Amino acid sequence: MKSWAASQGYEGKGLETFLKELVWREFSAHLLFHFPDLPSEPLRTQFNAFPWCDDAELLRAWQQGRTGFPIVDAGMRQLWHTGWMHNRVRMITASFLIKDLLIHWCQGEAWFWDTLVDADLASNAASWQWVAGCGADAAPYFRVFNPVTQGEKFDPGGTYVRQWVPELAKMPAKSIHAPWLASQDELKKAGVVIGDTYPRPIVDHAEARKRALAGYEMVKA
Repeated sequence: MKSWAASQGYEGKGLETFLKELVWREFSAHLLFHFPDLPSEPLRTQFNAFPWCDDAELLRAWQQGRTGFPIVDAGMRQLWHTGWMHNRVRMITASFLIKDLLIHWCQGEAWFWDTLVDADLASNAASWQWVAGCGADAAPYFRVFNPVTQGEKFDPGGTYVRQWVPELAKMPAKSIHAPWLASQDELKKAGVVIGDTYPRPIVDHAEARKRALAGYEMVKA
């Protein structure tokens, strides 16, 4: 396998990442074979007690890229227009739906299944369970992606956000991932009116994180 991957130009860290993705795909297929209800039921059944929030308006805001968090909105708009987005953005948007909005992971799994051109039943279900913390190889429950810092780290110049959230195209890089914190002068120069041309954040991330962690503590108890 390594020799074939090397012949295709995969070397070093790229090769390692490529092989890990293949292993994850096969592991997901293994899970689906042995647990055919993987797309609808948590592998860790105690997660049936998680205090999910059934809010159609928040779900639509996430689906349509109107959350007020630029990196999340950019990813969701790219998904809708192209049927694809980078794996990092998939994790950010999934974490936001589950841990910031407390919306059931099955809602996100269904949306990705419907919109991704590379959707795979096993990988999609296993990945959503991984983010939710209820899968076989789940992320630590206390890992809650901060959409602002994730944007600053992986899109420092705001290039990605500018492409998919054009109403923020003229925002300075230092403010583009948290435009609601920008000065009035910065907003005016960029032609941005928070709550009008671009939505206010639909949740307070710090408070949402506390709610999510409290929910996970409930499941543990």
